[in-house]
Amino acid sequence: MKIDNFFAELKRRNVYKVAVAYAVVGWVIAQVATQIFPFLEIPNWVVRLVIVLIAIGFPIALVIAWAFEATPEGIKRTEVADATHKHGHGKTWIYVAAIGAATSVALFFIGKNMGRSTSGEVSSQLPAKSIAVLPFDNLSRDPDNAFFAEGVQDEILTRLAKVADLKVIARTSTQKFKSAPENLPDIAKQLGAMNILEGSVQKVNDQVRVNVQLINAMTNSHLWAEIYDRKLTDIFAVESDIAKTIADTLQAKLTGSEKNAMTSAPTEDVVAHELYLKGRHFWGLRGDSLPRAIEFYNQAIARDPNYALAYAGLGETYILLPYYLGADPKDARSKARAATVKALELNPNLAEAHNAMGKIAYTVDVDLQRAVREHQRAIELSPNLASAYHWVSNGPLSGLDRFNEAIADGERSTELDPLSVVNLVDLADTYMYARRFKEAGAVMKRALEVDPAFAYAHWINGILLQVSGDLEGARAEYSVARARENDAQAIALRAQLGAIMGRREEAVQALAALEELAKHQYVEAYYRALLYISLGQKDQALSALEQSYAEADGDDIGTIKVDPLLDPLRGDPRFEALVQKVIAPKTQ
Repeated sequence: MKIDNFFAELKRRNVYKVAVAYAVVGWVIAQVATQIFPFLEIPNWVVRLVIVLIAIGFPIALVIAWAFEATPEGIKRTEVADATHKHGHGKTWIYVAAIGAATSVALFFIGKNMGRSTSGEVSSQLPAKSIAVLPFDNLSRDPDNAFFAEGVQDEILTRLAKVADLKVIARTSTQKFKSAPENLPDIAKQLGAMNILEGSVQKVNDQVRVNVQLINAMTNSHLWAEIYDRKLTDIFAVESDIAKTIADTLQAKLTGSEKNAMTSAPTEDVVAHELYLKGRHFWGLRGDSLPRAIEFYNQAIARDPNYALAYAGLGETYILLPYYLGADPKDARSKARAATVKALELNPNLAEAHNAMGKIAYTVDVDLQRAVREHQRAIELSPNLASAYHWVSNGPLSGLDRFNEAIADGERSTELDPLSVVNLVDLADTYMYARRFKEAGAVMKRALEVDPAFAYAHWINGILLQVSGDLEGARAEYSVARARENDAQAIALRAQLGAIMGRREEAVQALAALEELAKHQYVEAYYRALLYISLGQKDQALSALEQSYAEADGDDIGTIKVDPLLDPLRGDPRFEALVQKVIAPKTQ
């Protein structure tokens, strides 16, 4: 067959028409796959499969167009159609092609704009100078080195947290993810960080290899990567160099003090540092792990008596013992004070120590103004220290009725530690103190979505429902909240609500139970005050609150000015005088 005849035959058999129509329809399908599928969160492998099938189908369509012909009686082999001279006519294929072309163009721009709007919205919401340091892989054979890998991550994060021009996500939130996850954009959205640092650590004897890469999570572009092979004694220099390079890559402005803070080593004793890292690990687990944290901190201090950070960790741990393990507040807080004072003597510019001292000033000294100053000093030294924003917000700022600041700092704590359920619950608590019940409920809903089984969330939500007027809802929350055996808070909250709902005998029985419990452990007078209020016994309630102040139960009495559970006492001269005592500046 001559070449001219061949092309003429292609035309006669409508192969050209089929090729054009297939190309247009294929383009439409490709646009749907590449532009719309990602928006619907259909996996990328499906998109690739569709495009491959389109490519494979093209030559098949041409072969079929050559071999077969559309006739009024249907599809027939070309030879048969030629014999009967019954070929399909008309210009339907032109309309198909035109419609397909118009559709493809529309889909292209819709998908493009959709992609721009969705990714643009997320990108615009994420600060360019924000970063989350994900857990580092432990590539060492010894599983005990997992503490070391975790410590490298924590040290880099701590150094970055000192830079005011950066937004650094707290480790309690980043620990919920793998070291090198596939869904970086989704993680970036959850954490509120544009950039992700991934890494691995391999430690063999006195040699360390640290491998890191900085990624823009929204574009999946690698901004920087490096491998460090150093001696173990050089680990602080490695961590400092990584933090400094990240800050430079993200174009963060550094002050002189921030540069110094990022390069300083907390101790010269590598073994003491590893012991501190183990303590930090168990401190992060909270609950029954806190005593182990104390053990490791004490071992670190035994190795290096001048290790200020270990003393600060010890102080922060003792502060938490009454909340998580029901320890005697007086004993735990006195030990917290001693450790924190020592930390500040060794390093007056240690943010963690000032933060711990702020908590002590609030809970032990009932000195709200000093507590605010200490927490704010911690924030000055480490602008991304989420726990400092958290403690100052739900503690002294709320107690002083400074709600604009309290809510702003509470919101900041959840931005820096977005998956911390306790930060969310305490932010809801702060909104409740401000009588902004609707916003409190919205934040509480977020907290329960993060951890539906978190007992503390159910206690605070129960209080929120109670003061909002939903007594049945409060009763349900109190009933599902777990409690330690002989927990004074659980006994008091459940019984005072029962009395308010008409079952006075429950409050009477609870008072007797607390009196018996006080023979074996410390019981906060505040809880007796709540029971007396539910019974309408205001004098006894006021006496209990005065006892709470005398015993320096700052965590309970510190919010006397704003606590809605104490509203029945407001206006009483004796109560208002006590409020002034609590919020008044204390002489040093």
